[in-house]
Amino acid sequence: MTDTTPALGGLLATAATDPKLKGLVGNVGQERLHVTGIDQVRSWAAAAVARETPLLVVTATSHEAEDLTAELRALLGDGEVAQLPALETLPHERLSPAADVVGRRAKVLWEMPRVIVAAARAACQPVLPAVEPIALARGEEHDFSELTARMVGYAYNHVDMVSARGEFATRGGIIDVFPTTSETPVRIEFWGDEVTDIRTFSVADQRTIDEVEVERVELFPARQLLISDAVAARAAELAREYPSNPTLVQLLTRVSEGTYADGMEALIPVLTDAPFAAVPELLPQGAIVLVTSPEKVKARVADLEATDREFLEAGWEAAAMGAEGPVAVEGLDVSASSYRSFESLEVSALKAGVAWWTFAPPGMFTADDEQTLPLEFEPAPAPKGDPKAIEQLYAALKLHLGDNGGAAAFVAPAKGTVERTAERLREHGISARLATPGMEPVAGAVTLYQALSHAGLVFPGPNLVVVTETDVTGNRVGDIAGAKRRAPRRRNRVDPLALTPGDYVVHDTHGIGKFVKMAERTVKAGDEDSRREYIVLEYQPAKRGQPNDQLWVPMESLDLLSKYSGGEQPSLSKMGGSDWKNTKRKARAAVREIAGELIELYAKRQAAPGHAFAPDTPWQHEMEDNFPFVETEDQLTAIEAVKSDMENPVPMDRVIVGDVGFGKTEVAVRAAFKAVQDGMQVAVLVPTTLLAQQHFSTFSERMDGFGVTVRELSRFTTAKESKEIFAGLADGSIDVVIGTHRLLQTGVQWKNLGLIVVDEEQRFGVEHKEHIKALKSHVDVLTMTATPIPRTLEMSLTGIREMTSITTPPEDRHPVLTYVGPQEDKQIAAAVRRELLRDGQVFYIHNKVSDIEKTARRLRELVPEARVVVAHGQMSEQVLEQTVQGFWNREYDVLVCTTIVETGLDIANANTLIVENAQNMGLSQLHQLRGRVGRSRDRAYAYFLYPKDKTLTETSYDRLATIAQNNDLGAGMAVAQKDLEMRGAGNVLGAEQSGHIAGVGFDMYVRLVGEAVETFKALMTGETVDATDKGPKEIRIDLPVDAHIPETYINSERLRLEIYRKLAEARDDADLVAVAAEMTDRFGALPTEAERLMAVARLRHQARRAGVSDILVQGTRIKFQPVELPDSKQVRLKRLYPGANYRAAAKALQVPFPRSAKGVNQPTLRDVELLQWVSDFLSEMFDVEKISVTGSTPVEEKKKVFSVSE
Repeated sequence: MTDTTPALGGLLATAATDPKLKGLVGNVGQERLHVTGIDQVRSWAAAAVARETPLLVVTATSHEAEDLTAELRALLGDGEVAQLPALETLPHERLSPAADVVGRRAKVLWEMPRVIVAAARAACQPVLPAVEPIALARGEEHDFSELTARMVGYAYNHVDMVSARGEFATRGGIIDVFPTTSETPVRIEFWGDEVTDIRTFSVADQRTIDEVEVERVELFPARQLLISDAVAARAAELAREYPSNPTLVQLLTRVSEGTYADGMEALIPVLTDAPFAAVPELLPQGAIVLVTSPEKVKARVADLEATDREFLEAGWEAAAMGAEGPVAVEGLDVSASSYRSFESLEVSALKAGVAWWTFAPPGMFTADDEQTLPLEFEPAPAPKGDPKAIEQLYAALKLHLGDNGGAAAFVAPAKGTVERTAERLREHGISARLATPGMEPVAGAVTLYQALSHAGLVFPGPNLVVVTETDVTGNRVGDIAGAKRRAPRRRNRVDPLALTPGDYVVHDTHGIGKFVKMAERTVKAGDEDSRREYIVLEYQPAKRGQPNDQLWVPMESLDLLSKYSGGEQPSLSKMGGSDWKNTKRKARAAVREIAGELIELYAKRQAAPGHAFAPDTPWQHEMEDNFPFVETEDQLTAIEAVKSDMENPVPMDRVIVGDVGFGKTEVAVRAAFKAVQDGMQVAVLVPTTLLAQQHFSTFSERMDGFGVTVRELSRFTTAKESKEIFAGLADGSIDVVIGTHRLLQTGVQWKNLGLIVVDEEQRFGVEHKEHIKALKSHVDVLTMTATPIPRTLEMSLTGIREMTSITTPPEDRHPVLTYVGPQEDKQIAAAVRRELLRDGQVFYIHNKVSDIEKTARRLRELVPEARVVVAHGQMSEQVLEQTVQGFWNREYDVLVCTTIVETGLDIANANTLIVENAQNMGLSQLHQLRGRVGRSRDRAYAYFLYPKDKTLTETSYDRLATIAQNNDLGAGMAVAQKDLEMRGAGNVLGAEQSGHIAGVGFDMYVRLVGEAVETFKALMTGETVDATDKGPKEIRIDLPVDAHIPETYINSERLRLEIYRKLAEARDDADLVAVAAEMTDRFGALPTEAERLMAVARLRHQARRAGVSDILVQGTRIKFQPVELPDSKQVRLKRLYPGANYRAAAKALQVPFPRSAKGVNQPTLRDVELLQWVSDFLSEMFDVEKISVTGSTPVEEKKKVFSVSE
């Protein structure tokens, strides 16, 4: 299937010569076999058997399945092994599984690789017949319309811009699609019906990722059930049969109309006649099912069956808010999709001619059982990080390789670890060689392999010892070698200006208006008409009782518009009225004050003699190499930015914005270690004791073995310990201290404080913030936050604080499945049980301390097997700490608590969140709560519930709808922005500013701050403000030029708006070239009208430099205004442009419309020729540089071709 040599192929070839493994392989063909052996034997035994026959390996949990898949890939090769993912939803649950899981599952079942590894949950889920993917390759021919119809048939969602798996967009001859099985979306370009190009692109900025070429792409379905005509007809029929159940009818009606409705999968058995099969039935005859830890698998499958039955009996509430009525309906038999029992899996395997083998720990079966084959191997020596034991290992290896003439292998996933281990072996006089793929070990040397394995073992037959990194360090390392990286995300995210009729918009000159529509208008001039596109805004009427005034804003002036966000509904401005000017003037004055303060702080920092930290030390590299995960691109960018700030003498003030669990802490750990390496102390400030404990644990663990002293200071620290810590800070014996606001109390002495890390700054009070601010002018400060508070957002936007976003989720993280709906006891019970089934834990949020115990009692009655415990802020500190510590140590299953968990509590094993009365909580609070789950490889669930009998207010509904929509990983920034709009920016920025923000809108306010800051900066540094910013702000060019973006080129209004905005915001020719390149990449070659739009944009830049704001057609003339011509220029005007008319009082100049040659009857110029004529006129009369409006090099002097009509 693949020609890449497995990393450990040579090692397996040697190990497989061991007589015991040979004996195992000799049993292939036997129908049943019980194999026993220690855990480390499992992957070697499975790999040895798989060389002979196809294999389905079943594990108890998905974690075991992932680990085993990675180990088997190293032994057999990537293309030979695949993990069959489990659908994260239960068969009868009112949630649809994620498109990527459905796609990956379909891919495995279609390709049927040699080895399939499946967790119990994945193996006992019955499957529908495999579906062939839609395959596309360069050079192939496909009917474009048929292809898009097939994609819709495969449940791909047709959108205007692709951002998630299972979506596609079409533009001209281009299809963008995000395959359900891919890391990145692809752009497929057609010439007629031929596929001419396939390339990957980035979701963030929608641009091609240059370095990745794709020859072929396969599209697997995004849903388990595809809506065919037959399925739609059956749904319509059922809707007529069961009219009394509104929820069911609503669901069936949507399916009958061809819409993929959430939770429709629960009805698969009654919507299709396609037969379900058990997974073992799909294997070829003679294959083997190998069940590891059969007792655990059997128990897991039984639990799954029971929980699934509960969901079926409970029925399910409609996902639509407020809809009621269970869907479990008598007469509808949906049991065909239920989990298969362990026993039935065995029966179906044997019936299909597939063998049933089990692998269990030693002693699980009696040795005299004829079907039992014990594989008795010794584990490799495992020092588990003990320095003395590591020395003993070196001595034992020396003996084994020398006197015993044996061979040895060392396996680790990171290249750095492999190379350092080779050096250490050589230092101990041991021969070491780095393996290439396929290399076999040799006697007398340690061969070092870069691959993943946790299975260190002694093979007596070939006299081989295999030692893994896990054996040596005791840490269970991740699959670094095989980790797939998402393509790097670029900085400038695509953010379409989504305007819907009725939205409030702020126009720089005219104030607050209401968006009506986008419209086209014909501009008449001379002999020709031309079409242009406009945004239509509505303003207060000039006279009372009149209809609202309308303003038609040409698209090239889109940079003058911003969307209004300021909380309350604003009142419309009057066009040309003085109110808006006054409002803006007051806001600008207030902003200058703020900007002044900010600049003062900035200036102090710039002038302060900060510490320039030294470059990274070898120890720094070693500590970073020990990181057990693969860094994401964003994380690496953030780490580089922080280190570069630290090495600069100006004190750092950087904000790292990243969703909970996206790896901000690792950035802080590396920065802290860097500071300590340079002899400086580090303070890590956290808002809560719980967070202090967790950071203390992380920092201690990461810095262990490097001689760094880390201490924790919180309200749980005793007086004696506190005294010791304060003394240690003063004498420099403590390097890193992690603490709550106790660190900020007066009188804390530091010997050499060099770095402050502030986690979740928005949780500190004003006093504490002031204290931090006082330290900022001379110490490096690193702030970390998940939901950026608008103040931080605002300062970051205006460049006073540097900001780095981490938006890429770590490997293996999935978005949280979010359910919003009415509260239902049976559903809560089933959700808790589902989590317990995978040995997980549950956060249950109940925000009233008065009856929290009652809620806990109700939960104990609903799920008697769950260990339920209560935590809230009114408990004594000691009890609270013990409770949370107990939950962290997995002594409890369900933590019923108030929103105390909102801040930074990191419990990777808790993957279900249930929130009661979610309608009463703020948006960023809901987002922070949801961030508590989904921090491991498991799919997480968040249930935001509201009382069944309660009618929601519009604001509550909006909040819950927003949280349901923003369930992507990395949605923190989006949620913060929405929260800002909903709460009114003033709450956060201070009361005295709130009026100004409401007056001009948040975006305009931020822009004013930005402008004021730039001006102050320029004054301080003596720089001049950029010339392009001089000249009139609003430039109007109304000429008969057919310049617009045709709908046939970009049919989505929102995407046209986005491109218009980019053109309007371009400051120079380089920006315009970049926009043109982006348009070509995303939408195909520019049509003529769009090229003219570029020419208009170039003319606008030139007009701004000339100080001209209006270039308009008036009858048979072109008017330029404002214009001030000295006498010499007036003489020149009369000579070169007869018939021109200059009125000094009105600062206006009119020139007869130019024609293609002299004479009244000659046609007037239009389009690019007209624009070039106007450009030449500007350079002639206003001493600005001559340009080519089509973007080539500046025009050389040439004979006048065009003539002004007499």
